[in-house]
Amino acid sequence: MSETTSKPTTPPTSSPPEPTDETAAKVVTKRYEGLVMVRTKAIKGKGVWYWSHLEPILVNNSDTGLPKAVKLRCCLCGAVFSASNPSRTASEHLKRGTCPNFNTDATAQPISSVSPTGMMNLSSPASTSSAQTQNHRKRSSGHRSRTTHLVAPITMIEPARFSIDGSYPTRPGSETGLVPVPALPAPVHTSNAELYSVHHQQYHQLSGGKEDLNALAMLEQSVKKLKSPKTPPGQTLTKSQIDSSLNLLSDWVFENFGSVSFSSITHPKFKTFLNQLGLPAIPRREFAGDRLDRRFQIAKSESESRIRDAMFFQLSSDGWKSRNYHQSDEKLVNLSVNLPNGTSVFRRAVFTNGYVFSKYAEDVLMETMVEICGSNLQQCVGIVSDKFKSKALKTIENQHQWMINLSCQFQGVNDLLNDFSHDLPLFKHVTETCFKIANFVNTKSEIRHSFLKYQFQESGRARLLRVPIGNESVFDMVEDVLTSSRVLQLVLHDESYQFTREIEEILRNPQFWREIEAVSSLVKLVKSMAREIEKERPRVGQCLPLWEEVRVKVKEWCVKFEMNEGNVDKVFDKRFQRNYHPAWAAAFILDPVYLVKDRSGKYLPPFKCLTPDQQKDVDKVITRLVSREEAHFALMELMKWRTDGLDPVYAQAVQLKQRDPVTGKMKIANPQSSRLVWETYLTEFGSLRKVAVRLIFLHATSCGFKWNWSVSKWAQSRTGVEKAQKLMFIAAHSRLERGGFGTDDEKDAEFFGVANGEDDMINEVLFDASSP
Repeated sequence: MSETTSKPTTPPTSSPPEPTDETAAKVVTKRYEGLVMVRTKAIKGKGVWYWSHLEPILVNNSDTGLPKAVKLRCCLCGAVFSASNPSRTASEHLKRGTCPNFNTDATAQPISSVSPTGMMNLSSPASTSSAQTQNHRKRSSGHRSRTTHLVAPITMIEPARFSIDGSYPTRPGSETGLVPVPALPAPVHTSNAELYSVHHQQYHQLSGGKEDLNALAMLEQSVKKLKSPKTPPGQTLTKSQIDSSLNLLSDWVFENFGSVSFSSITHPKFKTFLNQLGLPAIPRREFAGDRLDRRFQIAKSESESRIRDAMFFQLSSDGWKSRNYHQSDEKLVNLSVNLPNGTSVFRRAVFTNGYVFSKYAEDVLMETMVEICGSNLQQCVGIVSDKFKSKALKTIENQHQWMINLSCQFQGVNDLLNDFSHDLPLFKHVTETCFKIANFVNTKSEIRHSFLKYQFQESGRARLLRVPIGNESVFDMVEDVLTSSRVLQLVLHDESYQFTREIEEILRNPQFWREIEAVSSLVKLVKSMAREIEKERPRVGQCLPLWEEVRVKVKEWCVKFEMNEGNVDKVFDKRFQRNYHPAWAAAFILDPVYLVKDRSGKYLPPFKCLTPDQQKDVDKVITRLVSREEAHFALMELMKWRTDGLDPVYAQAVQLKQRDPVTGKMKIANPQSSRLVWETYLTEFGSLRKVAVRLIFLHATSCGFKWNWSVSKWAQSRTGVEKAQKLMFIAAHSRLERGGFGTDDEKDAEFFGVANGEDDMINEVLFDASSP
């Protein structure tokens, strides 16, 4: 019976786009950097026995020259292995004897490695005869062991068993009373590294203790320098090389201000590192002197040049918002400039303490505007700030009709959580109940010990439930209670401990756990949206779609947990109206990204998505941003824009999207296309294009820089404040050029989070390196 195999015909399915060579190279490079970091940390712990011999290397593609793989190379024999599991590679290659050069017994040892016990055994005839026989065998075989050429330091010889005035030590009980000691050759000079290696392998007691090993190493280094005082060729740096290196070092210190302290420059090991490179040590005062002034002038000149080249800008103000308004709270307000090409330039920082009044904020903003623009205030077309929307920003906008002043949408979405917490009965009930549970568990000693015991068994860690103090958020406490639900049930069912009747009824009630899950779900939903807004930094035209997305997700939450949509909608609408600005609707209509294709094939502005009041806001904003003489023409051009729209080819080019290689999301390929279309193609709209160009680029968030340092340590004197201002300017200017707003701690946490998720081997090595 013959069998016929046929391939079923299935419609082709779309497969995700294959990663490009550049993307793969980035992944490989990131993995290589992770292994290098792991190796650096592992050589201080258990992994030193093999990481000191294994070195990560990058293998490049012969065609493209880009990295294509990460390998491990043995420094002893040059063999190359896969980097998937370094610990197994080390066991198979080093421990099992595969590497021909990995042999600790046959390696040469410095003079301090000879055991005092072995030297003392020379006093017995048996040991002397054995040593002579062994030396005779080695000479007859043609090999000379370096161990027999080593001499123990005089401090390692016991005076009671060796004579110090003759060549023969006295041994009681012998016939002659003297036993000849074989002549010992001159000592072998060793390096610092060898002495440190021997110290870690086997410690020998010297007269001064183990610190003598360092002193002995310094002595032998001095002897080497005296024997060869000339510096080897090729290791001397010229003056220009030294100056260039020191300039780069100072730039690195300035640009990483807040992460790198000035005190680290004077660290002894850092000075030794500079000395090894042939560079002199730099005193701290030199970094805070002329070098700082020169670097500040360069950064300031570059930023001012960029602002001068732009026709207009938006002023961004971040840092006014504070959690504790009635307490002394050290804050730093960052003032930066957003340019039409999508870049930002840091301007200055303002130190504040405690609550800041609206009038003071208004004065600071106006002072900064005048400082940048001079008499041409129309160059500043708007302000975005994280506070004072209803007072300072509104006052400035009313005084300058060409300006659009917005409140930060990151703060607006975050404030939505506070609204839910205050206005929804569900949140109040859940937080009050969680507060009772947390206080009971944390204050009752027997319950607390049981809770910590079961928590450690379940998750490998033990900590108390977080309880908010003052104005701190209650959501951490709610999340702790929810994640500890199983632990609380274990404690509840433990007959050794007794709960109060009220707490026991709460923990046994399934309705409570459904309610706390609902609260936690809504908190995570809003926080995730806020984090995305902070990361993406949307423009003003994206505000309406963004809030609509939040509204849809909140409605889905209501359906999932069977909540009353009416109460939730009231809270949401109240917060939306507090943040809403008429410019949202105008930018949404004028931005070609949001044009909608109709049945005739035209791409028209989405007026149907607006409410009647929002459509009126579009007319009001446009007429306010032009002169009285142009207002009529601007409205006529708006009607033409509404009926004709944009050419389909240009509309498709503006709306073209591509996948972000980092997040995997589809994003607009060229965000500047919306503005450029109005500037270069839609020339028939004489008045409307002026409004669109100035309106479309405005940012909707003021998320500024996050500094991981305290202001108080610098604000002790006027000189200290001035130097801190210069350092912050240089660091912020550099960070904006690199496109980063977060701190280095956040980036490190993100890196290790990704690494831990992708490769368990790195976890294993890091754990070994940190273990005692």
